[in-house]
Amino acid sequence: MAKHEHVRVAVIGSGFGGLGAAVRLRREGITDFVVLERADSVGGTWRDNSYPGCACDVPSHLYSFSFAPNPDWPRVFSGQSHIRAYLEHLTDTFGLRPHLRLNHEVLLMRWITEAAHWEIETSRGIITADVVVSATGPLSDPKVPEVSGLDSFPGKVFHSARWDHGYDLRGKRVAVIGTGASAIQIVPAIQPDVARLTLFQRTPPWVLPRADRAISGAERWLHRKVPATAVARRGLLWGIRELQVQAFTKRPDELGLVERVAKANIARAIKDPALRARLTPSYRIGCKRILLSSTYYPALARPNVDVVSSGLAEVRGSAVVGADGAQTEVDAIIFGTGFHVTDMPIAERVVGADGITLAEAWKDGMESLRGATAAGFPNWMTVIGPNTGLGNSSMILMIEAQLSYLGDYLRTLGSLGPGAALTPRPAAVDAWNHRVQERMKRTVWNTGGCTSWYLDDNGRNTTIWPGTTTEFRRATRAVDLREYDVVPARTGKPRDREALR
Repeated sequence: MAKHEHVRVAVIGSGFGGLGAAVRLRREGITDFVVLERADSVGGTWRDNSYPGCACDVPSHLYSFSFAPNPDWPRVFSGQSHIRAYLEHLTDTFGLRPHLRLNHEVLLMRWITEAAHWEIETSRGIITADVVVSATGPLSDPKVPEVSGLDSFPGKVFHSARWDHGYDLRGKRVAVIGTGASAIQIVPAIQPDVARLTLFQRTPPWVLPRADRAISGAERWLHRKVPATAVARRGLLWGIRELQVQAFTKRPDELGLVERVAKANIARAIKDPALRARLTPSYRIGCKRILLSSTYYPALARPNVDVVSSGLAEVRGSAVVGADGAQTEVDAIIFGTGFHVTDMPIAERVVGADGITLAEAWKDGMESLRGATAAGFPNWMTVIGPNTGLGNSSMILMIEAQLSYLGDYLRTLGSLGPGAALTPRPAAVDAWNHRVQERMKRTVWNTGGCTSWYLDDNGRNTTIWPGTTTEFRRATRAVDLREYDVVPARTGKPRDREALR
């Protein structure tokens, strides 16, 4: 790589968002771009998360790009290896490998006003780009809580997203911290092999049965020979979830029936009334992410499993101690404690036109225009930005909507002439976020009586989109220049759009 390679667009990350952006660039006729990836292969969260039992909780035909259908998904809900293979295949099918810069961790991105471009310092040198598309994703940097005494623990410690496959859990005493989406897959996968499993649960999740099955050879043959059948299958899966959104966003009381289904799921597997009570949430279903598993509760009922109804308070030597005083000797501690979602780590490495980092600009909470652009950061766009998450459907739908916005953004930018940049007006950002937060007030995520990873330190939901994917697609179909200022090269002063006429 040249010391100061310059490209039209630099994409950060090679998960679904980054690879999707790369495909969109090719479709827009832009070939002068690179995809910067800190690891040695593509895949994003589906590369990093390889723990036992890792799988998706969105049906396969909906958890894939509409422009790259896969007729050969082996199961209704795909495992990690098949999703990662899909992303590798996508990379080859769309000719993305020449654009990849693997083992290029982004250390700092700085907007250079005089040149009207971004200077990107990577672990392998400097690259400059007219536009940056940040697709690092919210599930990329593991969050490990600070626990007193953890540094002196003599056993093995790792996060679910950094699984140590060289460590043999068989016959070991293992503590699993957390009961989120990863933990409920890990627990039943390792329970038969470990001597003792102690699960630390601060708040019980709502868990519905996982209606998984193998997709038959006949179904796959049909999807290959008649692609319209796969399109119809995807459309049905999408439509069902679109209809469910109203209950989450406008009428949370309607979720009571779903709670009864979830309680029946607990009762089927957990006969001990005391354990059943500990595993039954007290908040409205949907307030936290609804999890899917048909093996989680049966695993918890096994004699070699203990459930501690509190968080991990401290570690004393080889003993883990819960907030309720419960103390257990263990050989290994596995953290299933999620990721930095509302405090996007890449934000600390992005320096905008005013010389401040994106993290500083977002110190009171993440805010962007239509989940994509941030005031004071010209020609910088994020995929899966603030308030683009979903509580009941496929993130791929949201990513595709954002890629449409990216395409129009680049076309608009090209029409303004060389050297120009776009930055969203603060008033437009404020107006967009006001509308989002007003809609958020009556959703189950804000009224359901829980504290979830959707909320930031100020209690504001900066993660979830409070509407349907159709509404978001409509909102991101095209760039509205009235929401932007044009920043010409070499002056750095925003030029009102009216001046362009």
